[in-house]
Amino acid sequence: MPSTPSRVELHPLTLADQDEFCELVRASAELHGPFMQLPKNAADFRSWMERFDDGTNRGYLIRVRETGAAAGTVNINSIIRGRYQGASLGYAAFAPSAGRGYMTEGLGAVLRHAFDDLRLHRLEASIQPGNKPSLALVQRLGFRYEGLSPAYLYINGAWRDHERWSVTAPSPWKPDPSLPEV
Repeated sequence: MPSTPSRVELHPLTLADQDEFCELVRASAELHGPFMQLPKNAADFRSWMERFDDGTNRGYLIRVRETGAAAGTVNINSIIRGRYQGASLGYAAFAPSAGRGYMTEGLGAVLRHAFDDLRLHRLEASIQPGNKPSLALVQRLGFRYEGLSPAYLYINGAWRDHERWSVTAPSPWKPDPSLPEV
């Protein structure tokens, strides 16, 4: 059975995306609400983009192939090599495209990229218990529940509890050369 072509594609996030990104974040304020804080203006965006300078964090836009519109954003954060070979994920849908399955396809593409191209072995997502759409998303993609971290991240003026979810690379997996042999 042939696979259905993806309706989305990944694009590395760049400084040129600033105006579109900030506009979409402002339009998505109600959707993101208590769950996250993303840059809403040019100065905050430029400062936020500095996190990608050294390569331990990667940022992407999920774009709809047909229109080129940004449906969401995904970060692969805190990439650790050596014996761990893992990273954490941060992601957000943009309100104009939310609820259409673009994030499921886009995050699936990020997982393939992380496991096949970056050769990571493990990805983790930390999600506030009240963020039901995000919890459903990781479950659809095969993430496993690993526990609750009380007061895990400081968001919107308070320390927020987060559920930890993870997924590991499918087998067979080709490790990064930095993985020790013994």
